Amino acid sequence: MQEKIMYEALGTKVIAVAVINFYDNGCVFDWTCYIDAVPGQDHIQEYHKVAKEGDKVRKEIAISIFPVLDSNKYRY
Repeated sequence: MQEKIMYEALGTKVIAVAVINFYDNGCVFDWTCYIDAVPGQDHIQEYHKVAKEGDKVRKEIAISIFPVLDSNKYRY
């Protein structure tokens, strides 16, 4: 299993992060979304903390932030 992270800045000091788990063949297994406030200095550095410590987002909100991801594979 492999993991990929995508992030979307919702404002200067708020980031949403999608953590996506892939099978070894590259197909998406599942994904989930976390959100948190950040200092807003460097989102490339800050999204890692959001992925580890952020609050989990409801599916309805997560799929609106990351519409390219399969909503049926959202992990509750």
